[in-house]
Amino acid sequence: MKSSELRKRVAEAISAAQAKKAEDLTILQMDRESPSFTDYFVIASGSNPRQIQAISDEVEQRLARMGLDPTHVEGYSQAEWVLLDYVDFVVHVFSEKARKYYDLERLWKSAKQLHPTELKLARKRAARPRLHPREPKPGSPGTPRSSPRTPKRGKG
Repeated sequence: MKSSELRKRVAEAISAAQAKKAEDLTILQMDRESPSFTDYFVIASGSNPRQIQAISDEVEQRLARMGLDPTHVEGYSQAEWVLLDYVDFVVHVFSEKARKYYDLERLWKSAKQLHPTELKLARKRAARPRLHPREPKPGSPGTPRSSPRTPKRGKG
């Protein structure tokens, strides 16, 4: 898989977790020299079992829309540590207590820690119609603003 496609999928998982208010979001880019079985870990925390399940559900739903289903899911019913395995990356959603106990960031300290914004891909801006060089930009001084007009009264 292309690196850009993988990064896009990981970014979507991050966006899904953020949409459900995941806390303390961390991405570990696994070192190619380490004996890891995946390229990225996405690690997030939820404040209670329902939120942990909601974060996991949102990640699954969004990635399913991209045609990607987890090959393995663990811990969903207990909701202390939910693991969603997508082969090239693994999403971990922890309770605060479980996250401190397992401390994956320390365990995989050889991995590069990334901030979620480092994985976001530049999105193409919507194409805007080109203005004539002499035409002022909308909203700039000298541009007539549209305002509600009072209807003209007819004679009569």
